[in-house]
Amino acid sequence: MFRGSSFHTIDSKGRIIVPARFRDAIKAGGGDGVVVTRLDKALFVYTFDQWSKIESKVLSMAETSEYMRRFRRVFIGGASDCNCDKQGRILIPPVLRQYAELEKEIVLVGQIVHFEIWSKENYEQQVMQMEEDMKKEAVSNEIAKLGL
Repeated sequence: MFRGSSFHTIDSKGRIIVPARFRDAIKAGGGDGVVVTRLDKALFVYTFDQWSKIESKVLSMAETSEYMRRFRRVFIGGASDCNCDKQGRILIPPVLRQYAELEKEIVLVGQIVHFEIWSKENYEQQVMQMEEDMKKEAVSNEIAKLGL
């Protein structure tokens, strides 16, 4: 499971250090690497086992919708296998770094079955947006259904 968040830096070669607690989940999820794809101006990182489940779900959906075809083209087509090196780092391909605006300071955010990689600036915007969203009754009611 991926939970919690941590602040890191991305080096000049595009490598990030994966926290030990995330590396353990990666190994438990089918290997020494991950599949990285893009969504919402962030990178979504999945274990190989979890990615196989996603691909199966995507394949089972009808391709009659132009929106689903476009989503599949970008989300699946933009995915990249990234292996962990001996220092626990993964190399993020340049096209994915550019999409997520990853330059120096980044945030890794656990999302239970995957984790996300955000630029620090974009993540801070997400946090501020969530705080604004919580002021809306419909949003707070929806979150209240979780029993928190």
